[in-house]
Amino acid sequence: MSNKSPRVFSREFKLEAVRRILAGERIKALSQELNVLRKDLYAWRDLFRAGGAEALRPIGRPRKSDAVAPSVKERARDVATADPGAPERIAELERKIGQQQIELDFFRRQALRRVKEARRPSTGPGVTGSTRSSRR
Repeated sequence: MSNKSPRVFSREFKLEAVRRILAGERIKALSQELNVLRKDLYAWRDLFRAGGAEALRPIGRPRKSDAVAPSVKERARDVATADPGAPERIAELERKIGQQQIELDFFRRQALRRVKEARRPSTGPGVTGSTRSSRR
């Protein structure tokens, strides 16, 4: 097994490669020239066709500034200025969502614990299997 971490390519690098592919360059030759796997070039091309340049973002978490589209930020700002009570209402809803998430986590843990306790052991000495033998 290799200790090398996977190479990370910038959006600009990917866009340039895709531009050359769409211009008609052969993928095999481009792969050898750029020292990139052909499957990656095909994947970048397909991503570009499906979602444009925005789809070619680098691997990993997006920056906080990229996480919410600017149009959504602008819309939220417009709503907040139009309705003076909007920030309080948004804060209230965020608190409610947080509380619901805590409750969901709690109930999931409780339900899993109860299911595990209710299960009969399926292995061990003297324990019958959960299904009958297929022998007749």
